[in-house]
Amino acid sequence: NFNYGAAGQAIGFDGLNNPEIVAQDKDISFKTAVWFWMLNSNCHRGITADGGFGSTIRAINSIECNGGNPGAVQSRVSFYQRFCQQFGVDPG
Repeated sequence: NFNYGAAGQAIGFDGLNNPEIVAQDKDISFKTAVWFWMLNSNCHRGITADGGFGSTIRAINSIECNGGNPGAVQSRVSFYQRFCQQFGVDPG
């Protein structure tokens, strides 16, 4: 709940007592994503400095990049590849 609590304070929802609202409310979901992206400059810097998608995984949850959860990494990569395919863009 670390991120949801801070996001809730910044955006105006109770992220500590109701973190599920991020998955249930499209507006809060979008605002939370933008909040995280803007707060965590490593996301933007990584993807625009030829770090590729892997650098965004490191910015979001670095423990995954050190073998902490290979299944989660593969899930993120697979989702990203499907997303790119739907838009007809090269995942890089």
